[in-house]
Amino acid sequence: MKPLALLRRHPLMRTLIELRGNPRACVYTEPLWGIPYNLYIPYASLYMAQLGLTDLQIGLIATFSAFFQMFGALFGGLLTDKLGRRKTTFIFDMISWSIPSLIWMCSQNFWWFFAATVFNSMWQVTDNAWSCLLVEDCDSEKLVDVYTWVSVSGLLSVFFAPLSSLLVGRFSVVPAMRMLYLFTFLMMTSKFLILYHFSTETAQGKIRREQTKNTSFFSLFRGYGQIFRNILHTPATFVALALKVLINITQMINGNFFGLYITRQLGIPEGYVALFPMVRAAVMLTFIFTIQHKLNQMKFRPIMFSGAALYLLANVTLLLTSGQSLWLLAVYLLLDAFSAALLIPRNDSILVLFVDRQERARTLGLLFVITLGITSPFGALVGRLSEMSIRLPFLLNILLFGMIILLILFSRPLKEQDAQE
Repeated sequence: MKPLALLRRHPLMRTLIELRGNPRACVYTEPLWGIPYNLYIPYASLYMAQLGLTDLQIGLIATFSAFFQMFGALFGGLLTDKLGRRKTTFIFDMISWSIPSLIWMCSQNFWWFFAATVFNSMWQVTDNAWSCLLVEDCDSEKLVDVYTWVSVSGLLSVFFAPLSSLLVGRFSVVPAMRMLYLFTFLMMTSKFLILYHFSTETAQGKIRREQTKNTSFFSLFRGYGQIFRNILHTPATFVALALKVLINITQMINGNFFGLYITRQLGIPEGYVALFPMVRAAVMLTFIFTIQHKLNQMKFRPIMFSGAALYLLANVTLLLTSGQSLWLLAVYLLLDAFSAALLIPRNDSILVLFVDRQERARTLGLLFVITLGITSPFGALVGRLSEMSIRLPFLLNILLFGMIILLILFSRPLKEQDAQE
């Protein structure tokens, strides 16, 4: 059989080809966001450091980001219901990504990054609306595959990372990043315009927009009290919240301090930093297209447990790596890639499955608020830990993944979810 025919028969490829409507518009346009994001993100913390920010200030940027995201998440559900999923996604995509890209491009000191963070923090609004746009008209049985394709889209974008390495190698970090942020503005703005053109309002979005048309923001906001009580008294939603909090903290640590760790602790040249996400992406893609689609038929808990355990082992391996044993860094990348492929799509799916369908926008918004309220202090805390020792943030990661493992093992809602399959 020809390779192309074999590829089309792959379950994930069938899902991609069969996508229609909003899921198709969301998934197909995602590389226009993922390519520029993965070009600049490996050097974001180094860019800040080159412009004179201290480790503590870099951590404070992460804390301020989480703090302002709380407001975006709090009002995101209300705006998503009032304006509709499609319009909210477009407006706040422009606010949270197009505008800050230009500010980052021109940044000179801490306060420029602070200003960009205020705008960028509004991505919580568009994340809420975009998530509803993606899933509300999608077959629930395809959710894991759809979220896998969202991950794949980002992973494929990582293969453009060598371009940022070439730019950094030729122009140094600061001028290269300024060029990358301009490219980010152009690509992401194009994505937002194309998605708006090819998407439509969801069926649930039309219902919620009609239901809230004559209801004030104050009345809708007051309704958060009952939603908060529902979260606390619904074990499944509470478990989804706990997992999101713990995983968000670990991702914040990796996103902000991995580049600093390998350059300072292991002596990796700055020009090679962007290559690590590319290697990780290659491993994840190989895993996804050879093994993961088979694992998608398995129950949630064993797969999520395996992912969390591999994440823990990956961080242990990273701390054992030294200048004399850089081969362990390759082991770390393998473990980290496998664990992300196992854990992240299922965690995203659980967040959708475990919330009230009728109040999805406001429930997701409030879940994000609570998550950010808990995680926001960790930016400054981890920045302080990094100043004491660059190894300490990753020791904290090990502790957090240990907690995730225990939560997965003893979660009754996850056991019930597995029993239903």
